Amino acid sequence: MPYYTSKDGLTLHYTDEGAGLPVIALAGLTRNGADFDHIAPRWPTRLIRPDYRGRGQSAWADPATYTIEHEATDVLTLMDHLGIEKAAVLGTSRGGFIGMTLAATSKDRLLGVALNDIGPELQSEGLTSIMDYVGRNPVQKTYAQAADARARMWTQFEGVPMSRWLAEVQGHYQETPQGLVIRYDPKLRDAILAAGAEPLPDLWPLFDATADLPLALIRGANSDLLAPATADEMARRRPDMIRTDVPGRGHVPFLDEPQSLTALLAWLEKMK
Repeated sequence: MPYYTSKDGLTLHYTDEGAGLPVIALAGLTRNGADFDHIAPRWPTRLIRPDYRGRGQSAWADPATYTIEHEATDVLTLMDHLGIEKAAVLGTSRGGFIGMTLAATSKDRLLGVALNDIGPELQSEGLTSIMDYVGRNPVQKTYAQAADARARMWTQFEGVPMSRWLAEVQGHYQETPQGLVIRYDPKLRDAILAAGAEPLPDLWPLFDATADLPLALIRGANSDLLAPATADEMARRRPDMIRTDVPGRGHVPFLDEPQSLTALLAWLEKMK
């Protein structure tokens, strides 16, 4: 399996599939490259999916390094490892923050940025929901039980077949005789709590740093994290931004919805 070494000596995992324009797909906070399993079979160019430090098949680290700044540096190190001078970033949730950070700090390495249900302002409802589960194993004991629980509880998602929920939980947890175990370092919770103790900075400058880069925004129409007003302001600041609000989806869209695919293909077209 492909691995590379971070600047602080960690062994980090990634997958690299396809050919053509390189797109680095960055997952959500607690997730890994499996975040993009649904869209990968339909992706028309090169798709590189790293597991962040402490997640998936990557090595666990000092929780103090579970930061967007360290994770952005890891992305640049991976690009150097692969000999890629410039790449586009498709960022889901936290991955979008990493993409915007790279736009602010290493814009010369980017071809474009696509944001999946993330923006410079976050709703407290969505943040509370995330903190309810970060660093904790689910109470369900099997994949089937966890998939059933999502189907019943994630009411902001509509028309999702049970097979999709099953695939989702298989990507996020490992099934053991003792029950389901998260596929990341539980101490990630400590890092998030420590970060939350500081006042949240103004993140609009990070978004504004994407100026002149092809930009796309995919928002779940039922999202509890990215408010319509925030998405509207993003569109006002970037009238050239490709935007879609995916019906029947919360945080986050799976990305293989017709609306998501149309937006992403239009975004790729801008970078040809």
